[in-house]
Amino acid sequence: MQAPLPYHLTSGDCAAANLRAAGLPGTIHVWHDVLYEGTHEPGWPCAETLCLRARMLEEHTGGGVSFQKALKTLRNQYADLRAAADRSIVLWFDACLFDQTMLVHLLACLRDHPAGSVSQICIDSAPGLTRYNGLGELPPSSFAAHYPLRVPVTPAMFSFATEADTAFGHHDGAALRRLANLSEAPLPHVPPAAARRLLEFPDPETGLRRLEQLVLQAIDQGVTKPTALFRAVADLDTPPQYWGDTTLWHIVNGLALRRPPLVHIGGPTPRLPQWPGQHDYDDYVIERVR
Repeated sequence: MQAPLPYHLTSGDCAAANLRAAGLPGTIHVWHDVLYEGTHEPGWPCAETLCLRARMLEEHTGGGVSFQKALKTLRNQYADLRAAADRSIVLWFDACLFDQTMLVHLLACLRDHPAGSVSQICIDSAPGLTRYNGLGELPPSSFAAHYPLRVPVTPAMFSFATEADTAFGHHDGAALRRLANLSEAPLPHVPPAAARRLLEFPDPETGLRRLEQLVLQAIDQGVTKPTALFRAVADLDTPPQYWGDTTLWHIVNGLALRRPPLVHIGGPTPRLPQWPGQHDYDDYVIERVR
């Protein structure tokens, strides 16, 4: 009997498109969640956790993704993962906070529901790119070249992933600091991801998270348009970049909602749309409130 085709999991639509174009055997799936935001228990979620995460995703996207759509997506992807138990699973992720929180969560889930085999491919650099930010920047040929280099996930990796998933899911500062200070780890990109997550804890003096500070710094430098702001904040941040436009607009809107507000948003709506297609971002101006 022919072995089932591999089940590939990655974190973004661009990466998935290039992975499909590489012509590798198997099916390609994109995992949808923002696991550095909101809380979750380690490993396989219960029905209550799925509802909480669906509410969080609705809020994170400014209603661009409804609670019902988010809940359906979450339920379907966990069901698909469970159904892949007889297949070899290949996890494609990069070194950023977004991907590493997803990697450790999936490994914690697969520790509870083992698959035929699980391997991972984590990429932190690419030839010709001085500022590599993720798998979506790689051509199909690069995916094909990395596939034979996939690394089997060991029991130590599963155990470490469950520990890390707990730390990220509970936003446990002490546990994240322990992870960040590791000089060696079964999953070597987790300590830098934990260090980056700690920067998003509010600063004791200003109360601002790192990304909020970078947004204000870019605005103070004269950047007022959303598209230009995205580029400016990306230039100020340290790669790999874990956030996308949905996260950044969520941050900007949060700064406008503070009391007192730190920024003012001028445009067709009082807040930046947090999901594509709602409004034209060129119609908005973001200014610092003094």
